[in-house]
Amino acid sequence: MFLPFLRTVVSRQCCRPTLKGIPLQRLLQRGRSSVTAQVLPTAASVPNAATNRIVGRWLVGCSGLVVGAVVLGGVTRLTESGLSMVDWHLVKEMKPPQTNAEWEAEFQKYQQYPEFKILNHDMTLSEFKAIFYMEWGHRMWGRLVGLAYILPMVYFWRRGYFTRSMKGCVLGLSGLVTFQGLLGWYMVKSGLEDKPESYDVPRVSQYRLAAHLGSALLLYCASLWTGLSLMLPAQKLPDSRHLTTLRRLARGTGGLVFLTALSGAFVAGLDAGLVYNSFPKMADRWIPDDLLAFSPTLRNFFENPTTVQFDHRVLGIATVTAITGLYLFSRKLLLPRRAKMALSCLLAVAYAQVGLGISTLLLYVPTPLAVTHQSGSLALLTLAIWVLAELRRVVK
Repeated sequence: MFLPFLRTVVSRQCCRPTLKGIPLQRLLQRGRSSVTAQVLPTAASVPNAATNRIVGRWLVGCSGLVVGAVVLGGVTRLTESGLSMVDWHLVKEMKPPQTNAEWEAEFQKYQQYPEFKILNHDMTLSEFKAIFYMEWGHRMWGRLVGLAYILPMVYFWRRGYFTRSMKGCVLGLSGLVTFQGLLGWYMVKSGLEDKPESYDVPRVSQYRLAAHLGSALLLYCASLWTGLSLMLPAQKLPDSRHLTTLRRLARGTGGLVFLTALSGAFVAGLDAGLVYNSFPKMADRWIPDDLLAFSPTLRNFFENPTTVQFDHRVLGIATVTAITGLYLFSRKLLLPRRAKMALSCLLAVAYAQVGLGISTLLLYVPTPLAVTHQSGSLALLTLAIWVLAELRRVVK
């Protein structure tokens, strides 16, 4: 039985079709292997256009979370809640006090610091809970921002979604998130220190507040710019001298928007919005008498509430003027539809932001209006970055 089976196998093996002495089946296998070798690397190579869009959406989403952190920080500052949590623990403070005894212990710790002794000495436990939850929410949102940057970064890195330059970029963004958290606690500490020589209301250092806000704005701008650069498709437009000039004007205008938003930190840190609540003049004068009251002169620009408000006014007017000029100059060019839309939105929001700023000043800084004004600065910064991204993506 075995010998007939063996003869059949040998005869079939010998009679297989061949080409130049090579079995046809082996040739077919080699063909499939070569096709696979040519197709699979292209399909599986990363990064590519699809992965760039994924990374871009991730970074734009992270920038949105940064906006939430900035707005919450502004509400925390305006409601004077930032000094309610006198400790900083990365994990321990993830959960607020649960029992009445824990709340009492937290309240007693707060009572040992200047803000309670000087400003809130008659505060009740329920009032303390309100400001505590505000600061706790701000800190928890900051931790959410950190996780949103770091965890996807590790995943995308392992999947090979980043180019060499993008690896440096995302590492820088993650490092900036960590620095931002540490800087926030460094800022809070300045408001918890006893200052026997000062009779002012306890508050955080306006320098540290400006550094905290400035780093958040820098993180936001870098994330949004990188994300849009990866997501927006290129647009064709013949290069010209006017287009080069428009790009330069847009960069200068964007820098002015950033500087104006940053100057708002000094206004908030010194409560400068509560002096000279009139517009356009300041107490019936274009230039107030105490503009340079401090000595040396340089201190006035960072410590004199009058000078700080005056500077913010000047920067705001300069910003809306620059945006208007940018829009009018852009009318000379045949820009793509998205670029025109971005410039039109930038102009509209700029004038709305000026209206919000004036209203906030005349009404003595009501919290809802002040928060809206701060959010408007972020909207203006967003549109300025959008304009820059659109003009950058125009193909020469």
